[in-house]
Amino acid sequence: MKHTVLVTGATAGFGEATARRFLAEGHQVIALGRRVERLEALKTSLPPEQQKQLLTLAVDVCDSEKVDDLAATLPIEFAGVTVLVNNAGLALGLEPAQKAFLSDWDRMIDTNIKGLVHMTRAFLPGMVERQCGHVINLGSVAASYPYPGGNVYGGTKAFVQQFSLNLRADLIGTPVRVTCVEPGMCSGTEFSNVRFKGDDDKASKVYSGVKALSADDVAEAIYWSANLPSHMNINLVELMPVQQAFSAFQIHRGEFS
Repeated sequence: MKHTVLVTGATAGFGEATARRFLAEGHQVIALGRRVERLEALKTSLPPEQQKQLLTLAVDVCDSEKVDDLAATLPIEFAGVTVLVNNAGLALGLEPAQKAFLSDWDRMIDTNIKGLVHMTRAFLPGMVERQCGHVINLGSVAASYPYPGGNVYGGTKAFVQQFSLNLRADLIGTPVRVTCVEPGMCSGTEFSNVRFKGDDDKASKVYSGVKALSADDVAEAIYWSANLPSHMNINLVELMPVQQAFSAFQIHRGEFS
């Protein structure tokens, strides 16, 4: 079937790659993002037939009032959203919890949790009513594997994972599907640049010597999940580059002063 796909955070990284992947296969896409110039650049970069299949909307997922009304205000030709990709999210800082900035924590909670649940609540009733839909949430391996400085970011992604599983429990008896896609280390996105607040040199060192995942790799996992036979639901997809694995437990040796 041809989908109408709504992608949040579509101005860069996973979101932009996902929008392009669905458009390349002839699906309609609603691309949401905060940066108008990036949305315009996305549209103008596409061939004319794909431009006709794309609707761009400058929406911040943290704007709860606008998000809550979004499903009711879409143009009729884009109103029947069949796939919602909750991609918008961010990590801020790597400070230990006792030194972290509350403003960073608040922004991660507002975007990664509140923005995601408001988007889901806005479009889920229509999916259930139409008996057709798929919610795909972007999580992270940080949901399952803690690391120093991951504190609230990892906590928000653990929420995304559990919320996704609980949605599945609520939606039993409907054909609506829910998937949580959880990437590991991924280069070529703005993730680390945002985390380190524009320090591009520091961000680039995160990926030094590693063939990390790309945004296209993650978009492929999203596209695959959405286009399996309708009786199949992928609950969780966890993906890492081969050069990434799980850290050993940390041990502090010696007395505390």
